[in-house]
This record gives sequence, structure tokens and C-alpha cells, in this order.
Amino acid sequence: MADQLKGRTVFITGSGGVLGSTYVRRMLAEGARVIASDLEGHRAEALKEAHAGNENFRFYDLDVGNEDQCEAIFKRILADGWEPNVVLNNAAITGELLMGAGKPFPDFADTSVADFERTLRTNLTGAFMIARQMDRDIVGKWPCTLVNVASMYALNGAHHPIYDGMPFKNFSAYGVTKAGIHGLTVWLAGYWAPRQATVNTIAPGAVFNNHSEEFQRRVGELIMLGRMCKPDEVADAMLFLASAQSGYMTGQLVNVDGGFSAW
Repeated sequence: MADQLKGRTVFITGSGGVLGSTYVRRMLAEGARVIASDLEGHRAEALKEAHAGNENFRFYDLDVGNEDQCEAIFKRILADGWEPNVVLNNAAITGELLMGAGKPFPDFADTSVADFERTLRTNLTGAFMIARQMDRDIVGKWPCTLVNVASMYALNGAHHPIYDGMPFKNFSAYGVTKAGIHGLTVWLAGYWAPRQATVNTIAPGAVFNNHSEEFQRRVGELIMLGRMCKPDEVADAMLFLASAQSGYMTGQLVNVDGGFSAW
């Protein structure tokens, strides 16, 4: 077993998705104690089954859009004798998640305020509530780090034609909330620095998740490296941001997008 994260106790929201589950697997392999969380359901059950019996793994049901649950989560973890020193704000409503749930992708003109605000609540307000609870329960008690997960679309416009004829779309609330994620990062980085806490953003590119060959081709034409990202390639960068080796980094946006944002 490697030990890049030895001595790290990592708490991850939205752990059941393609990236979240990869972070869990890779961080356990690197010697971390991992506290996973997600909504109740088949993704959570699959994650618990995959790591059953691993003494370095814990799972908590958590809806990051629920203020009461966010306010209780670190108290629950601390009461169980675990002290997180790394937190990943990873939970998000994504296009693939909506597709899997059979949700429609309306045109912008038909997007309801309720749907927009539902995405805002999970992707951005949820990240704020987790960070706020860190401030109350963890920050200043021991050195810690927060990694906020954004997207290639945080600071770059979506290329809408690549979604023509696809079963999912890029939707406005997603890019808006992911831009806000980095705003949260830079604000917190300065606010927490006197208390020995660092905050950074990771912006994954187009992560392959059983996409069609046609979609892979369309996306690849927009990316310097010409292909979609493998989940483990994002995890490689995340491992660094979660490790002691990134201790002098704060307030930064790390793009893992194959050159998409550099054109």
C-alpha cells in the first residue's frame, strides 16, 4: 500500500458517483481514512458493499441540500472518534445524474426557477453549508484543507452543439454553480489562512462515464489532448490536493481538462 495520504482523514460529499467513488477507492489505497457520504439509494449501497469490512472506511447518509443534516454531519463524525482534516465538496447535480433519474432537459426559456434553485441548493449552497460547518467544528482546531470541486465549465462557456441529439444536455444552473464554487474557494482561502486551513478548487474536464463514441468524438475535438478524461486522472490531481505536499497552495484553481481551458 502506498502512503501519500497517511495520517489524512478525508470526508467526501457525493461519494457515490463516478468521480466520488474513484476518490474513495484511490484514497483508501493511499493510506487515508475515508468518510464517504451520499444520498440514500443504490449508489450509496454499492459504495458500502465495495468497501465492507475495511476499517479505514465509514459511510454516512447525507443530503447536502438539507441544512439540518449539514449542521449535524461533523458532530456525528467526531462523536464516532474520527477527526477529518481533509474535506472534498464533491456533491453535485450533473447532466448525467439527471439523465439517470429520467429527468427532462428543458430549453433555457422553459427552465423553471424551481429547477434552477434546486441545482443551486445542492451544488453551491450545499458546498457553503459544509464549509460553514467546517468553520464551526473543525477549522482552527487542527490544520485542515478543503477542496471544492468545480468543472471545465466553471470559467468557460459550454459548447452547446456537442449535445445535439444526445440524451443529456449542459444546463445553465450547472455552469453558474460551478463558477460560484471557485468564488467560495477564494473567499475562504483568505478567511481561513490565519487558522492554518487551505482551500483550493479542482476543475475536472469531460470525464468519461460510458458516453457514446459520437459524444467522445465531439468532445475530443475541443480538447488539446483529443480525448475525454479517465476518472483516475482526476483522482491523481485530487490526491495531491488532499495531501501534505500541497500545503503551500491555497486559493488556487487546478484545471484537469486535457488543455480545454488553454485554447
